[in-house]
Amino acid sequence: MTTRRPNIAMILTDDHAAHAIGTYGSVLNATPRIDEIASLGRRFDNCFATNSLCSPSRASILTGTYSHVNGVTTLVTPIDAGQPTFVSLLKQAGYRTAMVGKWHMGDGPGHDPQHFDYWDVLIEQGEYNDPRLLSADGLRTVPGYTTDIITDLALNWVDSIDGDDPWCVLIYHKAPHRPWVPHPRHLDLFTGPIPVPATFDDDYATRTSSARRAAMRIAEHLTRDDLKTDPPPGLDYEAEALWKYQRFMADYLRCVTAVDENVGRVTDRLRERGDLADTLLMYASDQGFFLGDHGWFDKRFMYEESLRMPLVLSYPARIEPGAPITDIVTNVDWAQTILEAAGVAPHPRMQGRSFWPDLLGTPASAPATGMYYRYWEHDDVFHKAPAHYGFRTDRYKLIYFYNDGLGIPGTGDFTYPGEWELYDLAADPAELHNVYHDPSYARIRDDLARQMWREQARLQDKPHASQPKPVGL
Repeated sequence: MTTRRPNIAMILTDDHAAHAIGTYGSVLNATPRIDEIASLGRRFDNCFATNSLCSPSRASILTGTYSHVNGVTTLVTPIDAGQPTFVSLLKQAGYRTAMVGKWHMGDGPGHDPQHFDYWDVLIEQGEYNDPRLLSADGLRTVPGYTTDIITDLALNWVDSIDGDDPWCVLIYHKAPHRPWVPHPRHLDLFTGPIPVPATFDDDYATRTSSARRAAMRIAEHLTRDDLKTDPPPGLDYEAEALWKYQRFMADYLRCVTAVDENVGRVTDRLRERGDLADTLLMYASDQGFFLGDHGWFDKRFMYEESLRMPLVLSYPARIEPGAPITDIVTNVDWAQTILEAAGVAPHPRMQGRSFWPDLLGTPASAPATGMYYRYWEHDDVFHKAPAHYGFRTDRYKLIYFYNDGLGIPGTGDFTYPGEWELYDLAADPAELHNVYHDPSYARIRDDLARQMWREQARLQDKPHASQPKPVGL
């Protein structure tokens, strides 16, 4: 067994839903190069975002903390880039470090990437073509397709490293984020009918008004910039919604194809260099995404398609290929896991649980029995999604929509009454039936409320003032 410290290559995409990845059972597309990482190592079937939104998730991955600790609660609350991260600790331990691609946690003094030997990042959301890139040398425009460029820059940096120091590179893609602009080489793909999800026509019959307010409907909220052309004339409402779905999904999946190709470029280069066995290679997305599920696009909600993050990883020198890991893990856990793999102690403020011993087959502690979620960006100008928090176990999910922006930047001014939802994921995996008010679930409901309250206390997050203390506490 090797004693060499691993190199670390984390490939992170934006809005890549697990159900658009082959190894997760996609019926939409093939992703052979992402699947290859899973076959060389492990796939995580229950990895969840603790705040399903781009900037907050990235901050949690980097710092190993929840949004209320790292300060990145919404898209417009920039990171204090000087706070401890797994990268800062790796650098202190002798790692060479680099960050290329989508940073999306603010820019300017105090917010630009720190603790990296090399950084080259997109400004805010970034562009799909001819991206503007900011580095320590200033801002420039690079001609070409952004997914390819980010890989080029990252691999050039890896190839430039002299000496035997281990290295860590974060390869963060914009794709497949809205507005889904494919490379011309992929325009002949996905021209036939794309399967429509079973919940596309969800009528929200048992959902709260909080969920219904969200402006994320494919039928109503995709723009002309998203669709690139007008719908054919003469379509009725239902037919036009299906046309929009096909148009959106074709471009989304084409963008994913470019990502998959570039994942393969990274794997191939590591193999050519003789580094693949000694590299912890990770592929993930910063959260999930609705692909017409429940009639929606985007993310934000605690529902499964948004909450679940794809995560596959390999490290052949240490991790044996095996069955998917079904224990609950979150994006907050990644920092401590990476650090333990590298033999580096975590920072005391980090809040996650390292799953590195689980990967070695020698668990050091019991897996989590549940996970805590909180979405802060209430009533934002674009999607009007409600602020909520909740607790998910292996079977049940409790959600409280507290509907208050609390004056945080990026939130709207309106508040609404609090509302609850509860789902039995074994009986209702599609989350179509809110059973919060079903008397047969009263005991389960009250137990979940107590578990969530205790977890909030453990994490030092405050329940909203509108939530009463659970019965029995």
